[in-house]
Amino acid sequence: MTVTETRVQIARPELNTRVVGVRALSTAIGIPQLSVENRDLQIPGCDPDWIVQRTGIERRYHADSHTATSDMAYDAAVRCLQQANVGAHEIDLLIVATMTPDHFTPSSSCIVQSRLGAQCAAVDMNAACSGFMYALVTGCQFIKSGCSRKALIIGADKMSLVVDPLDPKTYPLFGDGAGAVLLSADPRPVDEASGILAYQLGSEGELGGTLVVPAGGSRQPIDQRSLDLRQHYLRMDGRAVFKWAVRLVPRLVYSLLEQAKLVLDDIDVLICHQANKRIIDAAIEVLGVCPDKVFVNVDRFGNTSAASIPISIHEAVQQGRIRPGSHVLMAGFGAGLTWGGCIFRW
Repeated sequence: MTVTETRVQIARPELNTRVVGVRALSTAIGIPQLSVENRDLQIPGCDPDWIVQRTGIERRYHADSHTATSDMAYDAAVRCLQQANVGAHEIDLLIVATMTPDHFTPSSSCIVQSRLGAQCAAVDMNAACSGFMYALVTGCQFIKSGCSRKALIIGADKMSLVVDPLDPKTYPLFGDGAGAVLLSADPRPVDEASGILAYQLGSEGELGGTLVVPAGGSRQPIDQRSLDLRQHYLRMDGRAVFKWAVRLVPRLVYSLLEQAKLVLDDIDVLICHQANKRIIDAAIEVLGVCPDKVFVNVDRFGNTSAASIPISIHEAVQQGRIRPGSHVLMAGFGAGLTWGGCIFRW
């Protein structure tokens, strides 16, 4: 399958994509201290103005060598629990969406669980830049089914570790960070309660080669040759992924609106995965949505992979752009290739 043939899987009508009765108690972020502006990047042939023109990114945060993905996730978790005045002992489910775990095993989620002192199920989930959407939908389903009372959902990635510092086409795009959302049940009537009004998760593994870290897994273990060829770093067919995402986002948005029986005017905030400002702008143009409804922070954070959407959610809440009752449309997309989106009534 070529990128020009890409499709969006429309949810089958017999499937239930509505998970109402789940509310977000609090949000928080965990961000490294080091802010790296374009002019600070020491990459041969990398022009700071070109980065802004092609991506909209002006700076990003990089974690130091002593900071792992779980450290940022833990910081976000602590703040999220404090914000809701909830103790770690009340958490019964912890999901960390990440493609950059501390280790193959133990999982980053188990490391966070241990540091929090929580006694709960803990699992990592890897759908790359779509990971938080997969984790959020999963957490909401656990809450709705009664299998969880309080679920802590975290998106966290240390992308500076997996992008090649010598590659001017990929290294400037990515940053590090974590974002968390704490979920619980909402007992209000269905027509008033918070939760997911529609969701969609999908994948196109046929296009997986457009965004891949070749070495480091069971298919191609790291050896001296792979290190010499720099195959332990992320490789991306940027043009192909860009074209795929530009087509995907509007179709995903329209599909979610159709499922939820809403129109664009009903949406208060549109949060896309913050991969590239040009992708977001292209989606705005196709959709005809008012730019004021679209949340953008890629200029300050870069692409933080699974942390992108939860960081955006937190900032939008802090800025008062997301309030109780707001309709928030989220659209994630990335390596796999995967995508995930939902309309959440806050």
